[in-house]
Amino acid sequence: MDKTIANLSDAVADIDDGSVLMIGGFGGSGAPIELIHALIDRFKATGHPKNLTVVNNNAGNGRIGIAAMIDAGMVSKMVCSFPRSSDPRAFTDRYMAGEIELELVPQGTLAERIRAAGAGIPAFYTPTSVGTELAEGKPVAEFDGRQYVQERWLKADVALVKAELGDPYGNLTYRLAARNFNPLMCMAAETTIAQVSRLVQPGAIDPENVVTPGIFVDGLVEVANPQQEEVLVREGAVYE
Repeated sequence: MDKTIANLSDAVADIDDGSVLMIGGFGGSGAPIELIHALIDRFKATGHPKNLTVVNNNAGNGRIGIAAMIDAGMVSKMVCSFPRSSDPRAFTDRYMAGEIELELVPQGTLAERIRAAGAGIPAFYTPTSVGTELAEGKPVAEFDGRQYVQERWLKADVALVKAELGDPYGNLTYRLAARNFNPLMCMAAETTIAQVSRLVQPGAIDPENVVTPGIFVDGLVEVANPQQEEVLVREGAVYE
């Protein structure tokens, strides 16, 4: 039952080429920067994993985190709501060059597609995107006199998430807004790896405070004093 992993490199060692990879976070809040950078280290050492589809709120900022993954050539497709954020150079350059694909998803729809996958709901209807390019090719139905677009669930092979507390069984809590997409992604992925700011003993987390139950988590690694994406971007940090 002990799901703890000794180090970051071991935590990302089994992610395969061509995987659909969900990465938690809303901007810098709840973004697992250390797990992302460990995955980049593995790619630069071995050439793997490559050809990844990354699901995130945005397409990366600056030269760290997801942007650094794109710069390294690991990502073939982004599924996100905001491909242009504070410093979207990495994604923009590759997209304009035709080197990366984009699936643009409205933010509420993105969250619901992920949630639906975790709940076992293969499709749902939403009024969002009716009459726009995003609805082209999708089934449309009328309910109570209003048009709705059918959206499919969104699953992943692996989710990388950031939590505040974790115990060896995989139970997780989150700090304030860092909760965002992370719990949904834990449920929607075949395998979930979490970095936690503090690893505590079994029973130390009040069951009433558990946000993500351990059944949805396959491994966790302690990363004390994790880095914040927005701080690194302001400092002009470059992960190479």
